[in-house]
Parts: sequence; C-alpha cells; structure tokens
Amino acid sequence: MHTARKLAASSVEERLYREFGDTLFVSQSCADQIPTLWVDRENILAVLTFLKPHFCMLYDLFGIDERTRSCRDNQPTADYTVVYQLLSMRRNEDLRIKVGLSESDLNLPTCVAIWPNANWYEREAWDMFGVTFCGHPNLFRILLPPTWEGHALRKDHPARATEMGPFEMGPERVAREQEALRFKPEDWGMQPKEDDHEYMFLNLGPNHPSVHGVFRIALQLDGEVIIDSVPDIGYHHRGAEKMGERQTWHTYIPYTDRIDYLGGVMNNLAYIQSVELLAGVKVPDRAKVIRIMLAELFRVASHLVFYGTFVQDIGQMSPVFYMFADRERLFGIIEAITGGRMHPAWFRIGGVAQDLPNGWDKMIRVFIDSMPARLDHYDKMAMQNKILKERTVGIGIYTEQEALEWGITGPGLRATGNDWDVRKKRPYGGYDQFEFEVPTSNNGDCYDRAELRIEEIRQSLKIIRQCVDNMPAGAYKSDHSATTPPPKERTMQDIETLIHHFLNVSWGPVIPAGEASVMIEATKGINSYHLISDGSTSAYRTRIRTPSFPHLQQIPLISRGLLIPDLIAIIASIDFVMADVDR
Repeated sequence: MHTARKLAASSVEERLYREFGDTLFVSQSCADQIPTLWVDRENILAVLTFLKPHFCMLYDLFGIDERTRSCRDNQPTADYTVVYQLLSMRRNEDLRIKVGLSESDLNLPTCVAIWPNANWYEREAWDMFGVTFCGHPNLFRILLPPTWEGHALRKDHPARATEMGPFEMGPERVAREQEALRFKPEDWGMQPKEDDHEYMFLNLGPNHPSVHGVFRIALQLDGEVIIDSVPDIGYHHRGAEKMGERQTWHTYIPYTDRIDYLGGVMNNLAYIQSVELLAGVKVPDRAKVIRIMLAELFRVASHLVFYGTFVQDIGQMSPVFYMFADRERLFGIIEAITGGRMHPAWFRIGGVAQDLPNGWDKMIRVFIDSMPARLDHYDKMAMQNKILKERTVGIGIYTEQEALEWGITGPGLRATGNDWDVRKKRPYGGYDQFEFEVPTSNNGDCYDRAELRIEEIRQSLKIIRQCVDNMPAGAYKSDHSATTPPPKERTMQDIETLIHHFLNVSWGPVIPAGEASVMIEATKGINSYHLISDGSTSAYRTRIRTPSFPHLQQIPLISRGLLIPDLIAIIASIDFVMADVDR
C-alpha cells in the first residue's frame, strides 16, 4: 500500500495513487474533463483488476496510431496507444486508462477475464492496428475480411480507393475468399461430436431476413437445440472511422447519418457535441430545443421500425404496415423541416442548418396528438397477442449484472431494472429542461425489451410536445467564427469576409488540439464519438462507440439451450442495425 502524493483530480485517481503509488501514472488533461491516466503495460492488468469493482462497465476499448501526431504535450512517448474507457453508473463517473506501445512490440495482455465484452473490442484493435492481445481466445479479424492485408486504421494505410490498385475479382480470388469464410468449429473451441452426440453446424445468414442485415451466426445444434453460436460481423464495414480522418470537420457530418441509419440526426448530435466541446462553441437555446425535437422524432421513427419488424419476426404480418404508415407520416414532417428523410445531415457545428419553416408546429401537433390512440390500438393488436407472449416472455433472459458485463446500454439494460438513461443522468444539449420518465422492467427478456421501446415512444412524444409548446426565439446557429461561415450576403461587401467564407467552406475550420467524447442516449443505447484534434481542419482520430457493437456479443450467452425460433425472437428484440455494428 502506498501513500498518495500527487494531487489527484478525482476520487478514483486518489484511490489508484493510494493502491499503486502516484509514480506509476501520468495524468493527461482532456477537453471533456474525463480523468485520463497513462499506465505501463506491465501493470495494466493489475490496474484494471483493481478498478473492476468500482466501474461496472468497460464502455469502450480502441487504438490510436500516434506516429504522425504532433500535438502530444505532456503525454508519454508512444507509437500506438490502446485506450480503455470505463463507466461507473452508480457514481456517474468515467475513467480513461491509456497504454503506450512501441511499433516494434505491439503486445498487451488480454482483459477478457475481467470484462468479457473486451473480446470483440480487442479483436477490432488487432484487426485495425495490429495490436496483439496475448491470451485472447480467438484473435481473428472481425471487421475486415480474413484475407485482408495490413491494418486499415494505421496512418500508412490508404484511405481512398484511388490510392490502391485496381480491384479484381476473378474465379481464383472468388474461390479463395469463399474458402476463407468457411466456418471451422475447432477454431472456436467447438467439437463436431462427443461420446453420445453428433452436432450439426448451421449458417444463419448473412443473407437471411431474420438477421436484419448482412449478419451471420454460425450455430452448433443438437437437433434444433442451440449448443453454441458464433456471431460473425463485418460484412457491412465501410471504414467510417477512417473516413473521419480524411474529411473536414463539417463535411464528415453526412457520414455520421449512415452509422445507425435509422437514427438520422441522432448520429449528428453525438458527433457535433464532441466537436463543439473541443472548439468551445456555445449553442443558442433555440438550436438546442430544435435539436432535441428532431432527435426525439427520429427516436420515434426508429422505434416504430423496431416495433413492426419485431412483431413480424414473431409471425404477425399486418402490424408492420400500420407502423410503417406512421413512420411515413413522420418522415413527411422531417422532410418539410430539413429537406431530407432518413439521412438529412441537418445538424451543424454550433446549431442546425436552417430555421424552422412556417407551419412546422401544426404538422407536429397533428402527429403527436394522433399517436397515443394508435399505440393503444397496436398494443391490443400485437403486444397482447397470446402467441407473441408465448414466443417472447421468458425468452432470451439476462440479468442486470450480465448486461453490464457485456456492455449493454439503452432499453436492453433498462429491461433488467437499471434506469440508466444519459438524458437523465448526464443531461446534454438541454435535456435537463424537459420532464419525462425513464421506463424500466425487471425480467430482462424479449418481451420486456420490446415493451420498453414502445413506452419510450410515448415519452418521446411528451418531450416533443414540450419542444413545440416552449420553442424559444433567437438564433438557430452560433456565430462562432471557427465553425460558422459569415453570412453569404456579406461576402460581396469586403474581401476579408469573402476569404473567411471561402476558407471555411472549402477547407473547413481549424479545431484546437485536444481530445473529447460526449455520450448521448441514442435510439439503441449509448453512442459517442471520441475525437482527437491535432489542430487541423480534420480529425486526427475518429472513434465511434456504438451501442449495437457490444449488444451482439451477448447472443451466445442468452440463446444457449434454446431453439432456433427462440433465437429469431432474441435477434429481433435486440434492435440493431449492422451499420451501427460494423461502421
């Protein structure tokens, strides 16, 4: 036991200094004020093991290629960095632990035994950066094809197709790629047979209507009983984090729409709040309320898709048409306000793209006034259906502790009785000014996960109504010079304004060097963008923490011993989109 000597910026730092001594750590200041400590590789497992009782969740784990970064004041020397971000819901605290590695020795011990959801995160860090996690049970590629050469998020890897050779897909390569995708049970610790059993292996997906996208699950079956399963992702990977390093801060906004492609501007909000924190941009009150209103409209739209497809996967065909009709009405409103439907890319750094059009409030009032009665009708039609209940009640159960171990957030966590909602626990963007409830359940099964999302629609309607009733006057965008070009009409009056406008639009703003991440309660759980600026017109590192990525890791845990139709209900109840998983 050591005595703390270094001045601790937080209580958790003080505990670490007392346990390990302050000389073991180097503290880094970040724009988001999250305590960030560097520790050496030899002590990382001891530190993480000590922190486990204090932090319920490994929120994120990712790599950084530091080799071309210039603004690293007061940070230890490193060619690559591995970042562990931990979350304590009980104390509402975050902690970042960083480990620096040299290019000649990219090895770290795995922490899968401490946090099981580290499995996929470590595979991703190896896939993208080449960091080897010693002791990992299955350190295979996870997002890139098995035949991929190199590590795509290294700075020396091409960022555009034009920087690579012509793509060819002849018969020989097709055969090689197909063979690489062959499932080998032995690689995953599975046995084709035991003394009195022979098992069957079945591919569910990647092209199957029930897996909601290009997603494969390799099943080990005893008859129709699931013995084990291996979720296989990466078929939808498009390099969104890599693109974040080549686009300017402004021009990357449309790319965020395509992550959770059902969440629309919700994706913009997670990204631009981190940029605003780095740049010190203050958002006007009117812009804040407009953002919240649009974000909640998209939460309703996303949950309506979930509702209809969930019921359809269980076997009811007609409800999805009712729910998609409501979604179309909602898209009509969104299009009238933003000019776009699913992917309007309408939020801006410092505010939104335009002010609200004439008549916006009447359109929204008609929609929110009609929805409660329609939800009551859907409840009788779908959720009270006896067959649906028999297919979902008591199926796919996990406890609150298991949810935290696997990084589950959003309705999936609240179905276990945990009321963590970022809008309540860490009100962002003005949510502290709104009254709404956070629904919870206690069974943690497929039925509860669906029921909570339906209740969330009702709460979102309550928030939207408050936005309509209390929309403040004022500007819809900040006049911060680093993020908002001067009004175009002024560009013809003086050369300085014209130059400023030209540079801001063509090159984009220069964001001060630093690191920041802001959590939001997205449609499927907690979403955040960890952005690193090197004092340039684009991000040095864009890390997208999505809720769907860890959620799919739980499938083997909650499907073991059940039947294939139960697995279909489980997949439907998780509510994910593959772009949110693969990025």
